[in-house]
This record gives sequence, C-alpha cells and structure tokens, in this order.
Amino acid sequence: MSFKENFLWGAASSAYQIEGGYNEDGKGLNVWDVHCTQKGRVAHGETGQVACDHYHRYKEDVALMKQIGINSYRFSINWARIFPEGCGKVNEAGLAFYSDLVDELLKAGIEPFVTLFHWDYPEALNQKGAWLNEESPIWFEEYAKAVVDALSDRVQYWMTFNEPQILVELGYRTGVFAPFEKHTRKEVAQMAHNVLLAHGRAVNTIRKYAKKKPIIGFAFTAPSVIPKSTDEAEIEKARKETFSISAFGEEQFLLSNSFWADPIFLGDYSEETYKLLQQDMPVIHDGDMSIISAKVDFFGANIYQSIAPEVGKEVYAKNCYIGCPRTMLGWAITPEVIYWSAKFMTERYHVPFLISENGMAGMDWIHLDGKVHDAHRIDYLHRHIKELKRAAQDGIDIMGYMTWSIMDNFEWASGYDMRFGLIYVDYTTQERTLKDSAHWYKKVVETNGAEL
Repeated sequence: MSFKENFLWGAASSAYQIEGGYNEDGKGLNVWDVHCTQKGRVAHGETGQVACDHYHRYKEDVALMKQIGINSYRFSINWARIFPEGCGKVNEAGLAFYSDLVDELLKAGIEPFVTLFHWDYPEALNQKGAWLNEESPIWFEEYAKAVVDALSDRVQYWMTFNEPQILVELGYRTGVFAPFEKHTRKEVAQMAHNVLLAHGRAVNTIRKYAKKKPIIGFAFTAPSVIPKSTDEAEIEKARKETFSISAFGEEQFLLSNSFWADPIFLGDYSEETYKLLQQDMPVIHDGDMSIISAKVDFFGANIYQSIAPEVGKEVYAKNCYIGCPRTMLGWAITPEVIYWSAKFMTERYHVPFLISENGMAGMDWIHLDGKVHDAHRIDYLHRHIKELKRAAQDGIDIMGYMTWSIMDNFEWASGYDMRFGLIYVDYTTQERTLKDSAHWYKKVVETNGAEL
C-alpha cells in the first residue's frame, strides 16, 4: 500500500538556520543576529551570519531538491528581511528574494510551504517588549499582510508559527535560546496568549487577502505519550497524559499540546490550564478567543521523540531505559510516537495531520569514497514513515510528511556540530553533497511510500 494520491513528500528548513546574508540588501537584525554573539550562548561561539549561504545559493539548493524528488518544501520568511524595523517600511529587496525562491521552486515542480515565523524575531520589536507588548499581534498581522500580498498569487500553503512552545519556553522562560531572557510565569503566559492572537490575526489576514485559495496551518511540536500496551485503559491513559497541561511538569506548561491547540480548535484554554495558572492566567479581552480560534485547515506536527519530561541525569525519562537508542542530541528514538500523535491529535481536533518536521541529529562526514553514508538516518526515517503509514492504513487523514531538514544547518545553541540534513554541507567551502539518505528518500517519494 502507498499513501493517498497527492501526498505531500517534502523537506523543511528555517531562514536563520540556512540563509546567511544577515546584513545584506536592507535586512534588519533579529534576536539571533544580535544575541547569539554573546559569549557562551552558542557552541564554539558560532552564528548564523553565513550559515549555508542559501541567500546566494538558493538556485543550486532548489536544483538539489529537484534531484531528490521532493514535491514540497517548507521554508520560513525572515521577518527582519521584510521589515528591518519589524513594522513600518517594507524592504522590497527582502520580498524579492522570497519571490524569486518561490518562482524557482515552482519551476522545479516543488510546492512552496511558507512559514511566517521560525523564531527570528526582529530586534527592533524585541526592544519594544517583544511578545509582552499588546501591540505584538498587530505587528505580526502587518507583516503577514505584506508577505501575503507579495507571494499569495503563487503560494497556497501557509503556516503561521513554528513551535511557539519552544519560542516562549526556551526564548523567554529558561533563556536557552535567543533572546536568552528569563521572565515570570505570568509574563510568559501573557506572551503565549499574544502569540496565539498573532496566529489568529494572521490566519484571518491570509484568508482575506490571499489571491489563491489558501490552505492554512501551523507547525507545533506535538509529541504524544506512547501507550504501554494496546489495552484500551492504557491507550486512554496515554491520551490523557498527552493532553495534560503538566505533561512535561507544571513549570513547563508552555510545552504542552493542549495549552496551544485547545484555544485554536476548542475555543478556550482547558479547565486544567485555568486551575494550574490561576492568578498567572493571561489577560483575555473580549473577542480574543474568537480571533485565536480562526479556522485552520490542518495540524502541522514537528515530532522527534515521545513526551519526555526532563528528570535530571540520575533518572531515566519515561521514554528511555539503559542503553536505549538515541540521536546525537540525546533524544530517544521512539518511532511509535508518529502513530499515536497522529491518532490522538486528529481524534481531538478533527483536521488533517501533517508531519511538518521529523528527523535526527547525526555526526556525518564525507567518507573516503566521497560519499556520506548515513545508514542511521535512513533507519530512523524508515521506522518513522512506517508508523505514519500505519496511521494512514487505520484511516487517519495524513496530509504529508516533511523531513527535517533539507540540508545540514545552524542548529541554534548547538551551533554546527549537529547535522540533520539530507544534504551534507561543508561549511568551510559551502560544497553540497547528497547523503545516502537523500537517495533513499528519493525512492520513497517515487513510490509514494509503497516501497519501505
């Protein structure tokens, strides 16, 4: 059995992680441009100032995508490339880059998936309070409108935010990612609410102004708990834990599935959220929830491992055991999470399901024969796609699968050590090499997943 007709086989990337050209053609600075240069923030003091130089090499990169055979490509827009000050005057040169990229993709027969925001917040707006500023949803709406006006005559698929859980939790609560700030629980709850408002405003803007009928979603990190058995009681227990506001611990409520998805699909925060946060609940104005719950067309899920609360070095997380398989980032390899996330999310929210990211960090290199032999990645992808196929066979509406990432890139605070790509990048020469996994994935795409 293959996947359904018109299944989306793709790969993903994000602007800051691959583009480079950080101060070219009128682009403004974002929080990663500014703050990751601070000592001790990123491994080896590395930055994304050059990254994969995709800004200058996008035609070469699209040609490689065509060679791999993917039919869709998810990329993000660098907000500060469009609005150097975050809002106000549009930088036409920035829009032109993405317009040219879209044209190149379409010429190669590749469907563009535009993600409006993947963590590279304009520094000018960060200085104005970032997502704590009640104007932040309006800034995002203005930005979305500019991108839609420029690209929606050719772009049909839109995603508002990438992993808002990580954006707020790691960027503003724990300070692990740019802008490396630490705020109170009440402040980050308000930030999250404003991000949800920004999402809803963007959805309405896309629907109103898009020139092609839009298909709109988002890309949440959306892991599940894996049931211990197929017993109905165990499945129900795993489902409940998957949507618990405290799935990652009470202080990590921002990482939960329901905190973000319930307001979008069910029109309000869960009863458990109100009970946990109490006086730290965000200020909710009349009309907020109707904006946040603007209709979306699919659930985009970035999935790497099952739900695994941080429990310290002396104790194993729920998805780990002695000697369990892990990626180079230490993440447990739990392929069944794909099946259960697809099942649980679609049963609760009733929209098609897209794997918007799935992949693994390795320590790849070019072998003596000039090739990159990443059998570990092939096995990882194989196992996860098999679980997605199982979900499709069970009648779950699976829209597509996108591996992370199309090429090795700047892996945030880990710098360039961790390689996720189908394409190997030599950062000293910018030479690209298709890995064995790219050739394997090509066959998967050609057979629409029939040959696994």
